[in-house]
Amino acid sequence: MTTTVYFATNRIVNHPQDRPSSYTFNIVSPVKPQEVTYATAFVDSANLTADTVGAIRSIQDIAKGGFSPTAIDDLSAGGRNILVFIHGFANSFENAITRAAFNREWLAESGVADADTTVVAFSWPSRGRVLVPPFPSFAYRWDQTTAGQSGFHIMGFFANLLPILEAARAQGRRTFLLAHSMGNWALQAAVEAWFAHGNGDAHLFDEAFLAAPDEIHTTFDFGPFGRLSALGRLARRISILHNKGDKVLDILSETLNGSRRLGQDGPRGLSDAGQFPPATYHMVDCSGFADYVADFQGSHQYYRRSAGVRAAMTTVMAS
Repeated sequence: MTTTVYFATNRIVNHPQDRPSSYTFNIVSPVKPQEVTYATAFVDSANLTADTVGAIRSIQDIAKGGFSPTAIDDLSAGGRNILVFIHGFANSFENAITRAAFNREWLAESGVADADTTVVAFSWPSRGRVLVPPFPSFAYRWDQTTAGQSGFHIMGFFANLLPILEAARAQGRRTFLLAHSMGNWALQAAVEAWFAHGNGDAHLFDEAFLAAPDEIHTTFDFGPFGRLSALGRLARRISILHNKGDKVLDILSETLNGSRRLGQDGPRGLSDAGQFPPATYHMVDCSGFADYVADFQGSHQYYRRSAGVRAAMTTVMAS
């Protein structure tokens, strides 16, 4: 099985650009969106049963600053809904792209027609490592910094996607965002950048899934445009997947940041229907699902390991 992943990345890319090893964990200039690389990757052998994400077979159709005409045509005129994926902490470039492929196949395996999507990924410059000796927190801090610095580039990525998504929507298709873990830290920076640069409301996504979000639990309190407070102006609905048993957030992230994370108990005041109207916000407490191995890493990956969580997500995708 081969899965197509359209992607953009603000990683510095060495030559040759068609090799995964050329995609570094360093970030391009924050003022040069034309340095962001757009391309198409083909991923082989994602195995849902074995929980293996496969490998990148080839990278083609490489462009700078925006999608190639071929990619734009493919995405605009394709017959599937579109899933946009932003990866989390400790994902190398190849991790990010193969995980995007796995997520596409995992959701499609549900049998829900709306969850059989075309996937587009954004890969920000994570080091791809949990620990970098001799400093236990170095890898985390590196990733958190580059995720935050990626806001301007993801804003440009969203701007390039907007006409594509509008063309797809005109054909009756829908668009979904899935941000996992520290990808939500990058997302909040992008939402802030979108409005700080004078962009207005935009129908980018029909549903935004914030899965195990490694973002402060007060993120929606920073109105009108701070952090994720304005995400509802870019997505018609927002689903927040949280889990009291998430060991990565409990042991690593909360300890290093000194604050509760959005993915632990959901947002502060989640039961306040005035702040979080049910028509816009969907709180998904994943603490009770026991159909996956909830070890240290697994407890943070429930969105792609628990069939029950997948069913909750795909029900929303179909509604």
